[in-house]
Amino acid sequence: MAKRDYYEVLGVPKNADEKALKTAYRNLAKKLHPDANHGSKETDAKFKELNEAYDVLKDPQKRAAYDRFGHQAFEGGAAGRPGGAAGFGPDFGSSMSDIFEDLFGDFMGGGGGRQRARGRGGATRGSDLRYNLEISLTEAYTGKTAQVRVPSSVTCEICKGSGAKAGTAPKTCAICHGSGVVRSQSGFFTVERACHTCGGRGQVIADPCTACGGQGRVTKDRTLSVNIPQGVEDGTRIRLANEGEAGLRGGPQGDLYIFLSVRPHEFFQRDGADLFCKVPISMPTAVLGGDIEVPTIDGKKARVSIPEGTQTGKQFRLKSKGMPVLRSSQHGDMYIQVAVETPVNLTRRQREILREFEKDSPHNSPESEGFFAKAKAFWDGFGG
Repeated sequence: MAKRDYYEVLGVPKNADEKALKTAYRNLAKKLHPDANHGSKETDAKFKELNEAYDVLKDPQKRAAYDRFGHQAFEGGAAGRPGGAAGFGPDFGSSMSDIFEDLFGDFMGGGGGRQRARGRGGATRGSDLRYNLEISLTEAYTGKTAQVRVPSSVTCEICKGSGAKAGTAPKTCAICHGSGVVRSQSGFFTVERACHTCGGRGQVIADPCTACGGQGRVTKDRTLSVNIPQGVEDGTRIRLANEGEAGLRGGPQGDLYIFLSVRPHEFFQRDGADLFCKVPISMPTAVLGGDIEVPTIDGKKARVSIPEGTQTGKQFRLKSKGMPVLRSSQHGDMYIQVAVETPVNLTRRQREILREFEKDSPHNSPESEGFFAKAKAFWDGFGG
């Protein structure tokens, strides 16, 4: 009996995505599960058929093969066998991974794609490096040139990155003839694998460099200068091209990425290019008004006039006293938020003065009077 189409078994179109496949499988599995059908042979067969279909279609590589070759992609029978399909043969299971890697490696990230990315002689690009650098908010304001010490692989000066001993040179691999890969036939597919003799490099080194062990690179500490522009924020990434790890066997260098973190400041909190500073003021200053001096991020002072009757939380804006905008001539603003400080450790005379003030000023606190008036109405509502 001919097998049903796997998409038909699941009841989904051929362009169904992974989510649609999973939903269809779960719904059918609940209906066809043996526990729900009391040993029905017909249902058991359908349940096995369902699992077989889903097992193939949920795997991107198997699904691609099925879409191209149908059920023949997974049936036995060597090419040319009388009455048999021109399939993969009995050893298909063991070579499946290599075949799919050759077919789909370029866009699935398989080893075949990675092997082809290598240059002749095994030259591969060096890895990218990351360096975490902490700076102060003031340094983020002014910008700076920082010196960083980075341990990384650099090109071997003895062999100039070739990996071969001085006076010698790598030789072309006699097995793969310099291609780095060997090919074998599996059914009607040609399977390509990395050459085991040269490790996919296409060349072999008979006399490796004693300084680098044939790698073409050695590990050293390097000191680099990093230009940190004004206005950088926490998490800013700076890329230094070709300052990463040296490539293998003379390959190009990777890049170095500097990740910046900005330390918290004792006075200022940052929000983009704006700065916020909480400043305590005395009760007499809040009541009578006056001038105060506050620090700015550039190390200078700014004068702020406090009007009479200033309340806690009142904000004052100092235009263009914030952080510089990255790669711009503009600056953010600085916001001063005052907090009225309650006097402590009062003398007897001070207490007497405050009591006299409270007695003579029954309506000088409109905000608190308004709040308690609303609270009284709230309580009266419950009492009614």
